[in-house]
Parts: sequence; C-alpha cells; structure tokens
Amino acid sequence: MQIQRVGRALMALIVALAAPALAVAAGSKRPSKQYTIEQFMSTTSLTGASFSADENRILFSSNQTGIFNAYTVPVAGGPAIPVTQSTTDTTYAVSFFPKDDRILYTRDKGGDENNHLYVRERDGSERDLTPGDKLKASFEGWSRDDRAFYVLSNERDARFFDLYRYDAGSYERTLLYKDEVGYDLGAISGDERFIAFRKSGAATSDSDIYLWDLVEREMKHLTPHQGMADHSPQDFDPESKSLYYLSNDAAEFTRVRRYDLAAGTHADVEQAGWDVLYTSFSRNGRYRVTAVNDDGRTVIRVHDTRSGSLLPLPNLPEGDITSVRISRSEARMAFYVNGDRAPSNLYTLVFGDKDATRLSDTLNKEIDALDLVATEVVRFKSFDGMAIPSIFYKPHQASPEAKAPALVFVHGGPGGQTRKGYSALLQYLTNHGYVILGINNRGSSGYGKSFYTADDGKHGREPLWDCVEGKKYLASLPYVDADRIGIIGGSYGGYMVLAALAYQPEVFAAGVDIFGVANWIRTLESIPPYWESFRLALYQEIGDPTKERKKLEETSPLFAADRIRKPLLVLQGANDPRVIKPESDDIVAAVKKNGVPVEYVVFPDEGHGFSKRKNQIEGYGKIREFLDQHLKNAPIAKGQP
Repeated sequence: MQIQRVGRALMALIVALAAPALAVAAGSKRPSKQYTIEQFMSTTSLTGASFSADENRILFSSNQTGIFNAYTVPVAGGPAIPVTQSTTDTTYAVSFFPKDDRILYTRDKGGDENNHLYVRERDGSERDLTPGDKLKASFEGWSRDDRAFYVLSNERDARFFDLYRYDAGSYERTLLYKDEVGYDLGAISGDERFIAFRKSGAATSDSDIYLWDLVEREMKHLTPHQGMADHSPQDFDPESKSLYYLSNDAAEFTRVRRYDLAAGTHADVEQAGWDVLYTSFSRNGRYRVTAVNDDGRTVIRVHDTRSGSLLPLPNLPEGDITSVRISRSEARMAFYVNGDRAPSNLYTLVFGDKDATRLSDTLNKEIDALDLVATEVVRFKSFDGMAIPSIFYKPHQASPEAKAPALVFVHGGPGGQTRKGYSALLQYLTNHGYVILGINNRGSSGYGKSFYTADDGKHGREPLWDCVEGKKYLASLPYVDADRIGIIGGSYGGYMVLAALAYQPEVFAAGVDIFGVANWIRTLESIPPYWESFRLALYQEIGDPTKERKKLEETSPLFAADRIRKPLLVLQGANDPRVIKPESDDIVAAVKKNGVPVEYVVFPDEGHGFSKRKNQIEGYGKIREFLDQHLKNAPIAKGQP
C-alpha cells in the first residue's frame, strides 16, 4: 500500500466528456506488430544520477541483467560499467563520494524494505555502514564541506528515525537528532545549525514544519495554521539564511514559499496553475530547480538565480524531464526523459549548450516505438458530477468494427496518481488489444486539496463508484465491447479491484488484484512500525482499527467475499511488509469457495512491487493470459506473442 502522496493540484474546471476519447479514436490506423512479454520486459529500467568527483562519470541504477545494480557511464557517452553485480537482491546506487571514487548504495533482502546503506571502497570491497537486524536506513545527503554525510536509521526504535552524521573518512558517526515524536526529515542547513522537519497531522492533508536549532537546542513550529494545510520543507539556500518550503495553506495547490531565518518572516516565491512537486538549489545556488505536476505530467523549471530568468532547456524527444541533478561545479546537469512510448533515458547537459547528450537506449531494440501508443488525458463526470481525470490508452487495432475489451486501471495509494509516461505493463496490454482507462478517482493527488481529501472515510463507496462510472465511460466508446470490461490495480488499486468484485459484483467481467488489501483491520494493525509518523493521518483517511472496527469490516472485501462471482487473479510478494501475504491468502481461499475461477501467483523473493525481471515476465504474462481467457475468451496459443 503506497501512502506517500505525490502532489496536490487544483481540479480542472473544464470537463471534457466523450470528445477527448473520440479524438483518440480518430488516431492512427497503422498496423501494429504485437510483442511478447519477454520483449517488453527486456526493456531496461534506470534510476538515480550522481556525478563523480571529476564530473566525468555518472553513477546510476539499471536492471539490464534482470536485477537492479549500480553502474557508471562517461558523461560524453559510452558503455555502462557495472559497479555491483548482485544476482539475488535489488541494489540501488546512491552517490559518488565528493572527493574520490568510493560509492554509496542501498540494498534490502527480497523486497523486505529493511534497506541498509553500503559503501564500495576504492579496492572494490563492500562495507555495511548500517549493520544490524530489522533496521531501515537511508542516505540523506552530504555536508556542505563534503567531509561528512547524513543517514537516517530506526535501529534504536523501529517507529522513529534518528539522524546521524557520518565522517566521510573514518565512517565514525555522531547523533544529530534523536526523534521520539515522529518527524520526517526535510532539509539540513549548510552551516549545520538547523534541521527542518515535516510533521504529519491527524488529517489526510495536514502537516507542519518544525525547525530544530542545534545551537540553542530548541524546536520551533514554523507553520501554525487554521484548517487543513500541507507544509513540506524543501531546501535551505546555500548561505543558510532562508528555508524554502511548499505550502497549500489557504489554497488548493502547493506553491513555493521562503522563511527568513533571521527575520522570522514568510514570503511567496513561486506558484503554478498546478501543484509544485519539489524545489531545490544547486550546490552554490546558481540554479534552483522546480518540478510541477501539470495534469499528470512533470514540467521542470530551472531558475537562473543570478538573472532571475528561466533557463531554456535543450531540444529533446517528446516526454517529461525528471530526476534532475546538477553537478557540484554547476557546469553540468543530469536528468531523465520519460515518454509514453519510451522508458526513461539518461541525459547530460553542459550549461550553455543547445544539445544534451543521451547516455542510454532503454527500449528493447526489437520493439518499434510506433507500435506503442501515446496516452491522452480524458475526463468524465462521475455519479455526482465530479470530474474524474484519467490517463487513456487506445490500441491501434481497436475500431467500431473490431470492438476491444477494456480495463479500468486503479493506481496505488490511497492518494497516488496515474500519470503520463512509459508503463511496460500497460503498453503490453494495450499492444495486445486492451483499451485502458488509468483512473484518478477522487482521493488521488495532483488535482487539488479538495479532490485529494474527497475520499476520506469513504473507501468502498464514493471512490469505488468513480470506478463504476469509469466502466460506464469505457462502455460508451464506439470501439469498446461493453460486456468485456475488467478492473486491475496494485496495492490500494488491488483493494479497489476486490471492492469492485465484492460490492459491485455485476459491474466488471473480471479482476486482477496485485497485492491488494482484503482486510483493512489486519492491514492497519500490521503496518510497518516506521510508518508511525503518519499513522494517525492514515487512520483518518481509512479508519481507526480500534475505534472503527465495524466500519472497517464493512469496507473490507474479505468479509463480503461470498458475493464475488467474477474471475479473479491475485499476485503477491511473499516478503511484502505493507500488504502482508495473509491478505492475499485469505481472499483467494474465500473466493474459491464460491466456485468461480481464481488464480494465485506468489513470488518468494519479492515484496511490495516486483523488481526482478524474471518475476515481472511471469507475473505480467499471467495477467495477460488470465485476461485473454476471461475477457477475450481466447487463450494464448503456444508460439504466439
């Protein structure tokens, strides 16, 4: 179950009904070659970017071998060189050391999310910097003088993360802040005097900023407010004079604000017609980068702080710029470009140049990108007139003469967002003839504070009813077969699948539940202890397992499983710490009693999400086999894509 919200934005006021999808329907009629799941999953996934000390290489993570490991690549282009070579556990690159070739990376065991921080020494040996059992640690940046780095660890108390300063040479550590309340780290000032924290309130969209003064040993509340408002610390300016933060106080969407540490005053800095996702400074403050969640896509703004103007970005392939990293010298920028038809590719740019250098080619060369589809943003009116924004996939081969099966795809959360950009699973299903509506039901982030909180205490009802209306919307399209519409989702989206089959048993023809919640009481009682900082907000969102057990029973599909009559596929990671395996075990056992087709796939080496290519191939392949059998009524023949 994904809890982190990815942004809040003003819900669009102009609602387009069938017109946007009909425009999609009028798209290309070109023949589309179909590809196997093995071909789709042979596409490479990349993440992360860190410049080497001499700024000639970039450290990143890649799953090109089927399991994520750390790699480096020259900034001028060339082959990627593996730094780690794990064949069992996912390894994610974190950072080069600022003055030498040592490397930090993180790893857990089988997806259990108990990440440890490791260093690869110059001689190639590996050292666990956060040893111990059942602890979770994370890297939190470098000190201003590059002599130390910061690490969060919950080794002392599983509920809370203490902040440590590690010496970059000896790895000796010093405790900077002992958390006994439940704060989330925001930023550390360059002079190491102030630490900014975010503290969740008892409501879904409510949080505050607290400032710890390491000299005075005092905690200051910076954002007292009335009503619901989210506040999130982002970065201190390089002079340690101001704290930049995000706020939607007295507004629908977040904007950038600044707190003057000496004067104690607040001022607006930047806003957009949508949510601001983050803002941060380059090392010496020459640039400030801001990301905006613009109707399901990311728009980057690079501010030149000297001129006050926005830096023109290079000509790039269609898609979103993400994960921007600026080198210490402020001469270069690394970033990813992600498009509907192209997975994320790593680029580097020398400031002042018109063209960027592409460092990767992640789409499987056997796949023609033109056989994939561009997504569209569509909106439909739900049962009460609320506009529901969605990301729409239309297969090339779908037409009124060859009506296609369709799926309502529900994101994780609660409070996630289906966004534009490459999805191997959704492109695979679309490539094989499924129309897909990636619904952002009420409660999704990215469309304003009111929309974001509209599902509080209403799970199993209003958000589900949005999905039902999404099915009606699909059924109204001339190229969709109204009798062959299913529902699919992961995590909270998996809960929505189970809720749809249990509480609206005649609406969808089949369901695919990917590690979804079946019993809210058990899930809320078994959440990881390190979710303590937002536990009360989660209870406000879904229900308190102590005070509202009856309500949670009524909204838990397990207790209505006898009503499920449509075919169900369930996928689960055995080591999932968020939605534990008994959730899927129980719903599968209960539905089997109804005599309906149920399939169950468990991966012993995965957690909340499937990171290993072999498991993605098996799991996503099973999804299509199941849908072809129960929606297309045409099982895959041997040898077919």
